[in-house]
Amino acid sequence: MTKNTEEIVQSSLQVLFNDNDFLPELQSEIREKALRSLRSILSTPNQVHKSFLRVSLENGEIVRIPAFRVQHNNILGAYKGGIRFHETVNEEEVVNLATLMTLKNALHDVPFGGAKGGVVINPRDYSVRELHLICKRYVQYFSSIIGPDKDIPAPDMGTSEREMDWMMGEYKSIHPGESYLDSFTGKSVINGGSLGRKMATGKGVYFSLRYLLHDFPKEHKNYLNNLKNKFADTILEQEGKPLKLAIQGFGNVGSVVALEAFNCTHLDNQIVAVSDRNVTLYNPSGLNIPKLIEYASKHGGDLPISNEHLQQASISAQIKKRDWLLQIDADILFLAALEDQVHKDNMDQIKAKVIIEGANAPITGIADSYLSDRGTVIIPDILVNAGGVIVSYFEWLQGRETQFYTEKEVYKRLFNKMKTTFDVVYPQFVSDNLPLRENCYIEAIMKLSTVLYKQGKLY
Repeated sequence: MTKNTEEIVQSSLQVLFNDNDFLPELQSEIREKALRSLRSILSTPNQVHKSFLRVSLENGEIVRIPAFRVQHNNILGAYKGGIRFHETVNEEEVVNLATLMTLKNALHDVPFGGAKGGVVINPRDYSVRELHLICKRYVQYFSSIIGPDKDIPAPDMGTSEREMDWMMGEYKSIHPGESYLDSFTGKSVINGGSLGRKMATGKGVYFSLRYLLHDFPKEHKNYLNNLKNKFADTILEQEGKPLKLAIQGFGNVGSVVALEAFNCTHLDNQIVAVSDRNVTLYNPSGLNIPKLIEYASKHGGDLPISNEHLQQASISAQIKKRDWLLQIDADILFLAALEDQVHKDNMDQIKAKVIIEGANAPITGIADSYLSDRGTVIIPDILVNAGGVIVSYFEWLQGRETQFYTEKEVYKRLFNKMKTTFDVVYPQFVSDNLPLRENCYIEAIMKLSTVLYKQGKLY
């Protein structure tokens, strides 16, 4: 767990235990013991599994690839979390992400615990055959700890429905005659995946902004006007005005966010900049998102990197350096790329009034405190990018029941579940003047703490 995440967990627990209405049956020394127990339980994972996958490359060479599966906490249900393929994967990162999954599921009332997996590779460096073997090896090495009622993996950075199909196929071979459709989520529809799963995270990320700047102020206008604090003022300033949007990352999340924003009729959006691993594309009059998506789909997910490519795709844009997007004068900044993108060296250059964390932990602790103190509204990852795990839960249910929802029904269920969470945390956020991240942590930890206490896990 990163120091910042751990500090927020600890401070959230302290807030709860200073409130006499929280678990009032715990008093004096017993209450202090319970607090210490929770600090220990929620600050550490239940298990950290590490293996070196033995893989035979096409050139005949044998390599050993580090791989992880971290299971943080399963008090609310089976472990749940993605598997990422990336060269920067390390144990500390996977532990942190598993912890965030525990809190995210608790916040949104998804009956799963938190887990995360990782393999230390750049997928672009391996052939399809080699990636297939890596996926099989991962399942073989961790087969005893995963399963429909134990730990249900899903896609993450560097993986997709293809990898989940391969992994489910290997799980089925290892466990003949057992339930397998609910062993992995994020699969292709023909292999038991859910309609709407691929776009779920991006749709949820954009829905969080639409709800904050349209639905929420529309329903609570007088309430917000009477509060007169920095966060309520920021929300009211943005409501109803033309919005300039910048989106970092144009993958499965960022491209969906861009398309949702482009097509939205509730907010007056203008997407002026998008970026990927190579470049930023900028147009102060607004980018043609459908054409950019069409281009990226034909070029391995990459945006145009030259004026010649822009002309060929009939796209009007200026080409800037990749990180230039972060300092753009935009109203809304979506961070849908990697961790630690906003940090102490660039935080003072951020001009956006509202930042949405589509990626996991894209803002460091120092930058988060600095921007929040300045009045920037940060909609945190734990709240907004839960669309994937929510629809994964729907997929898990469908796999167990072998009954499948329509895409329209999936999105309706997704928005209703996220709206339920928004209706709890948004009013708390604007009334107590704490950063939204802290409100989300407090709500999640309150649920986890209550269940742990009621199941007798604190003594």
